[in-house]
Amino acid sequence: MKRAYIFKNKSEKDGKLMAVENTIKDFKKAIAIQFRLPEENLQLFAANGCEIDDVRVIRDDEKVYLSLECEKKLTNCDKVNNSIESMIVADNKERVVSDWIKLNVGGKHFVTSRSTLLAKEPLSMLARMFADDNNMYLMNPSAKDETGAYLIDRSPEYFEPILNYLRHGEVILDKHINPKGVLEEAVFYGLDSMIPQLNQLIDEPLNSSSNNQSLTRMDVIRLVIMTPTTSELRFQGVNLAGADLNRLDLRHINFKYACLSRCNLSGANLSHCCLERADLSHANLEGAQLLGVKALCANMEGAILKGCNMEDPIGSRAVMEGVNLKGANLDGSNMAGVNLRVATLKNANLQNCDLRAAVLAGADLECCDLSGSDLHEANLRGANLKDAAFELMLTPLHMSQTIR
Repeated sequence: MKRAYIFKNKSEKDGKLMAVENTIKDFKKAIAIQFRLPEENLQLFAANGCEIDDVRVIRDDEKVYLSLECEKKLTNCDKVNNSIESMIVADNKERVVSDWIKLNVGGKHFVTSRSTLLAKEPLSMLARMFADDNNMYLMNPSAKDETGAYLIDRSPEYFEPILNYLRHGEVILDKHINPKGVLEEAVFYGLDSMIPQLNQLIDEPLNSSSNNQSLTRMDVIRLVIMTPTTSELRFQGVNLAGADLNRLDLRHINFKYACLSRCNLSGANLSHCCLERADLSHANLEGAQLLGVKALCANMEGAILKGCNMEDPIGSRAVMEGVNLKGANLDGSNMAGVNLRVATLKNANLQNCDLRAAVLAGADLECCDLSGSDLHEANLRGANLKDAAFELMLTPLHMSQTIR
């Protein structure tokens, strides 16, 4: 059974908590007994000033105000009218303050408590609209729609983070929400404490871009799929450090000046890619396809290139002139015809490599292990062969290959 708070007048003093009877007649009779009033002259009013003629409209724990009916005595009528006028407020002058407020922001409805709008930012526009002074709003709110919600002509998408901030004091934005839009709304509503947090969120992407965060495998796959085969995919200067790109088809991609340091490219197809001056230091390219690759002055120090294939049956040669392969592991790679002119291969492992007709003129091969390699018709003129190992050579190294 529902219950209601019964008051003699709007001051809400000396009220009684009563159970709501089955009919309005029974309910009035019970009230008349409790307040010792004549039942026939009793009238009940809701908080909005409307007379109650059916108990079904009374909500649980609702406040009900009673008055004596006056049909003949003017003085009694005046008292009733004054009582009703104190509860009903004209739309153009006064409004009854409610604990729950419904807002229509840009066509979307929001329901919140008055304390939420007042507590966090008492000087904001929303707080002034719904703050009360003797049960009256300090600032006249906007018009209402057909549902009774106050109309606010602003973006609902940006208002939702505003309302949530007033509820818990933290700025939390979904990924698709632009913090700049929320900032504009915070300035409009006068939420001064929210503005620093939003400025910090706006600055974070700028700081991230300055840190040059690397792309991931999924970023690369998405771009490869979206790019037509007739178009050139350019990763020029892009940071892919540490990315796992193993076994991907990356043919004909421009990686000029890109950072691929410690990147996993094992089994990847990099044929005819441009790796000019790219950073591949300590990257893993084991078993990668490097047919016709252009790696002029690339940094491959400490990289793993075991079992790589650089020989193109069509005849295009890999150009790795001036590349830094210091300490790299190229064990068992097919490097026939590769251009390694003036390359740095100090302490590199070139065991069992196919270097037929390779150009190693002026290359630094100090302490390089060439055991078991095939250097047939390779050009080693002017190369630095100090402490290089040539054990178990498949073909003898001729003097003409090494003399400038």
